[in-house]
Amino acid sequence: MEISKETVFDEYENYSYTLDYYSPESDLEEDMHLGILHWISLMLYVLAFVLGIPGNAIVIWFMGFKWKKTVSTLWFLNLAIADFIFVLFLPLYVSYVALSFHWPFGLWLCKANSFIALLNMFSSVFFLTVISLDHYFRLIHPVLSHRHRTLKNSLVVAVFVWLLASLLGGPNLYFRDTLEVNNHIICYNNFQDPDLTLMRHHVLTWVKFLFGYLFPLLTMSFCYLCLIFKVKKRNIPMSSKQFWTILCVVIAFMVCWTPYHLFSIWELTMYHNSSFQHVLQGGLPLSTGLAFLNSCLNPILYVLISKKFQTHFRASTAEILKHSLWEVSCHGTASEQIRSAETKSLSSLETAQLSTLFPEISVESPCEPNNKSF
Repeated sequence: MEISKETVFDEYENYSYTLDYYSPESDLEEDMHLGILHWISLMLYVLAFVLGIPGNAIVIWFMGFKWKKTVSTLWFLNLAIADFIFVLFLPLYVSYVALSFHWPFGLWLCKANSFIALLNMFSSVFFLTVISLDHYFRLIHPVLSHRHRTLKNSLVVAVFVWLLASLLGGPNLYFRDTLEVNNHIICYNNFQDPDLTLMRHHVLTWVKFLFGYLFPLLTMSFCYLCLIFKVKKRNIPMSSKQFWTILCVVIAFMVCWTPYHLFSIWELTMYHNSSFQHVLQGGLPLSTGLAFLNSCLNPILYVLISKKFQTHFRASTAEILKHSLWEVSCHGTASEQIRSAETKSLSSLETAQLSTLFPEISVESPCEPNNKSF
């Protein structure tokens, strides 16, 4: 059944702009200002996808398969998994914006896509908070950290973080819905009961703000500030690079997530005053794209700039390259292998003669694998 734009606007109490970006009062093709902002948000989505896929994949490969399992690698691995799952769904957001906020992917992908977005937001923020707490206790309270900082306890914390993030993101699986408006399908929050719509929207928004932004930000800021002051007071060795890394992490978190949560709270005023509707239409997609960038910044800030990771990455890359070149040089074309088989007996005879005449010379096939090299 087709529903007019006016009907949707009259029933605004049953509609949320959060991550929807569709307005019955505005034609995005005619509004150049909103069009520019939406194209900028589109570029942010694409940038997050292009940088987030390889960055998080590299972290998952090293942390999950190459490095020894430790508490620190477990945090980074889970953080990278959360970001990687999210960036895999980013093409859906890119298509949504590119199609002028038309959702052709069906109801269940609408629900799943929004749930994955909130799951990533909560899990990433929670793991960033856990990492800051881990840094604090490891340097400031080493005895307590050594007693309880075990891989088994860390696995329990990681499972708890995933369950809590799933619980907080779960309402999107229930409220998310699709609606056709003049052959234009939108993916939106359908709060269903008009009497409870305002309350439900407020609860979901403030839960996101408190648990997904304010409490984690205060925790990270407290841990890192105490860490810096205690390190200077106790003369605990701490490099300037580590200090700037910590500062960049907090700044990146604030820059990426502050506009999104501010616009989400501002959106609540639309129930009483729609005068800033166009500002929200342009600001929500842009702030969401900025928040998405945090998924590709996490591996860069936390892992890729560390000297340990760079050393292991260069060593592993060199090993892979050397092994690939060895295979190419030793496994030539089929004709070369046939010719090699025909001359094998002759080469063996010549090698035996050389070894007899010159025993001090070791004649070794260049394609014979050397265990010392790998």
